[in-house]
Amino acid sequence: MTKNETIAKFLDGLASEAPTPGGGGAAAIMGAVGAALVSMVANLTIGKKNYEAFEADLKEANARAEAVRAELTAAIDEDVVAFNAVMGAYGLPRATDEDKAARAAAIQAALKQATDAPLRAVKACYEVIQLSAIVAEKGNLNVISDAGVAVLAANAGLRSAALNVFINAKSIKDREFAEIRLGETNALLDLAATKTEEVYDVVRGKIGS
Repeated sequence: MTKNETIAKFLDGLASEAPTPGGGGAAAIMGAVGAALVSMVANLTIGKKNYEAFEADLKEANARAEAVRAELTAAIDEDVVAFNAVMGAYGLPRATDEDKAARAAAIQAALKQATDAPLRAVKACYEVIQLSAIVAEKGNLNVISDAGVAVLAANAGLRSAALNVFINAKSIKDREFAEIRLGETNALLDLAATKTEEVYDVVRGKIGS
């Protein structure tokens, strides 16, 4: 998905028989939606009466959310590139022993790329969760529910991207590489679960329901 592609076109592609876009791109979209909502709440708070004390923090959160949104938007295409690299490696010739060795090496390199790409999305989504906490605490009460939607979208994106880390890491023969990535992912899953519930509870409390 590019910046000029419509949501409808992306969803049509996602629903089709084509292997890409797939779950990795969908995960990135979820995280990007969360980042956009962080910016929305910040933008609807900055300059408003009674929120002057929070302006500097919200401007910083907004700037960071925009940067992470761009990173997650780019991750949609990164997922396609990584998937195509894996498929291309599996399609290499294996007629000779040299062919087989080259193919095996290419597959392993592509699987590492296909593990690192969603891990970057996991990390970006976790940052969106952290930014959601700021706007949930300091944002305009009139749009505070959107801070809750932001953290839920980001957490959904993080957990979804984590699945792509897991499925690719299990086929990597360099277990040291794989275990490091799995450890990072699991740690962020745990942190995200706790932080998401905290932010959601803050939002529910401010809504009064």
